[in-house]
Parts: sequence; structure tokens; C-alpha cells
Amino acid sequence: MVTKKNSQPAKRAAKKAARPVRTQPVDVIVGVDGLARPPWAATDALLQAYYDTEWGMPVRDERGLFERLSLEAFQSGLSWATILRKRDAFREVFLDFNPDAVAAFSEGDVARLMADERIIRNRAKILATIGNARATVRLRDEGGLAAFIWSFQPKVTPAPTLLSDIPTTSAESVALSKALRAKGFVFVGPTTMHALMEATGIVDTHLVDSHRRGSSGVWPRE
Repeated sequence: MVTKKNSQPAKRAAKKAARPVRTQPVDVIVGVDGLARPPWAATDALLQAYYDTEWGMPVRDERGLFERLSLEAFQSGLSWATILRKRDAFREVFLDFNPDAVAAFSEGDVARLMADERIIRNRAKILATIGNARATVRLRDEGGLAAFIWSFQPKVTPAPTLLSDIPTTSAESVALSKALRAKGFVFVGPTTMHALMEATGIVDTHLVDSHRRGSSGVWPRE
């Protein structure tokens, strides 16, 4: 016979077992292809392709870095997936992010862009892109945008094992932000510049267990 006293531990155990289990943070997800990726690149096909082929690979040309700088500015406050899905339209309306062409945009071009629902219709960001194109052209007298940005490459790169280990800013991104602002660039805050540095291979913040760690050729895997 089970007494009321003896039944209490069993009841507590049953109640505990019925509670939802708290899942632990997942830092890498191994896909059906056997490759480990961070959660943001593990499920969406577009983001996975971007992660596997573009993110973290070195970009050393003026046009490429101007495009990345511009798209990072448009991404501010939004998801990167949103930007990627609109990237072809952005390239079309900003003439493949040719700095000379964008620098020549007029108020009529601004109106055209504001009317194009395929892109992010944010006037401040559109004007920033045009202004940054003009700053990019001016910077050629000092060696150009690519050399300028890459001059802020740190001596060492992070080696994160957990998502929580990945920094969102660094001393170098703060310095780059300040230097670009001094050259007339806008929408280039330290967090945005750190994201740019990650995306273009200037730092490698791939998790150490990711299959892409060390893939840029700029930094060793370990």
C-alpha cells in the first residue's frame, strides 16, 4: 500500500519530467551534407550558399568593397537575408556599384530609387550610398578604398568556439569607422565595419568547428 507520504517523491518526479526541457544554445549545426555551419547559415538555402561561397572570402577591389560597404549600410536594422534577396535589384539600380557612376547620381536618380519597390527605399541610406561613392572616388588620391580598408587588418583574428565568443566590434573596426568618417563616409559605425571586415576576410570569425574556418587563405584554420 502506497501512503500519502511515500507518494510525494513520485509526484514531484512526475511533475519534473513533465516540464519542457530547456534546449542548450546550438553553436554549429551539421547539415545533411555532413558540413558544420552556424545556425544562421544552416537552414535557409540562400544564406547557406552565401556562407559556403562568399562570406569571409577576401574582397580586395574597389568596386567589390564599395558594394559590400553599401549593402552593409542598407542592412542596418534589417536581416542580411533581406539584403541578399534584393541584391540583384540593388546591383541593377546602382549600376553594379560602379563608384564613378553612383557618384554622378542626381536628385532625379534619388527619386527613381525611392520609387523602386525592389530595394530598401530609405532616403538616408540612398543618399549615404551616393555620398560614399563620391568619397570613394576622392580616396583614390590616397591609394584607394581597398588599400585603405585593408590597412586596418588586425595582427590576429578571433578563434571563436561558441557563438557568444564572436565579437561585434573590435579596436580595428572602431578605428576604421573613425577613419572613414574623417574621409566623408557615413553609415560606417564600428559594428557595421566589423561586419564588413568579417564578410570580406579581413578577420575570420568562422567558428572553429565550421567547415569554412580558414577557407579565406588570409588566416590559418588554427
